[in-house]
Amino acid sequence: MLKKEIIYRNPLINLGYADEDILPHGGFGAVLAHAGLGKTALLVQMALNTMMREQSVLHVSLHEAVSKVDVWYHELFHNIAGKHNASDIQEYWDKIQPYRFIMTFRVEGFSVPKLEERLTDLMQQNIFKPHIVIIDGLKFDESGRGLLVNLKELAKKYSMSMWFTVHTHRHEPPKENGLPLSFLHVADLFDVLVQLAAKGEEVYIKALKGQAATAKQDSLLLDPATMLIKA
Repeated sequence: MLKKEIIYRNPLINLGYADEDILPHGGFGAVLAHAGLGKTALLVQMALNTMMREQSVLHVSLHEAVSKVDVWYHELFHNIAGKHNASDIQEYWDKIQPYRFIMTFRVEGFSVPKLEERLTDLMQQNIFKPHIVIIDGLKFDESGRGLLVNLKELAKKYSMSMWFTVHTHRHEPPKENGLPLSFLHVADLFDVLVQLAAKGEEVYIKALKGQAATAKQDSLLLDPATMLIKA
């Protein structure tokens, strides 16, 4: 059975985090990067790890259609499992797909009450209860602190953890802690912060917050061909 053959640990585990969940219940994590470096790809890999551990992922996209998000999952899953037989890959995908639910909002239509309403509809009907939530496309320089405080309360209420993509601007130099000025007003709400940064043709993944002192590596590399973490 393919499940026994694929050992796919959380791609951030080598940066020194204690377990594959990375975040506690009610915890916040974020991937910060300029456009096009792989923020969504990295979070989809973490989502796939969660699905393979038979825990549920709610992927909330504020800028892509369900079909586009689904393509990310299919492509990255096939890159992970690519050396195996196609029929086995499809069988395993069919088994883990129920652990993922994709939800889309228009950016201007997104709010915590709307998210909670749709979330409780799913849970009350026994359709889906997420272990982690990914929110992809939130504009941190426009949304303000109040929205994130309310999202944190929601995460604690339903014992979930939340991951976010954070778009950073090339014209905005980082502060001493590596964080952009536009993010500093909410940085204290986050348990884990990870940065993607390009150097030449390489994309490096570095922990900015939450990394254990016992970390085996200071950084990881993202393979531009497969968008997977290089071993």
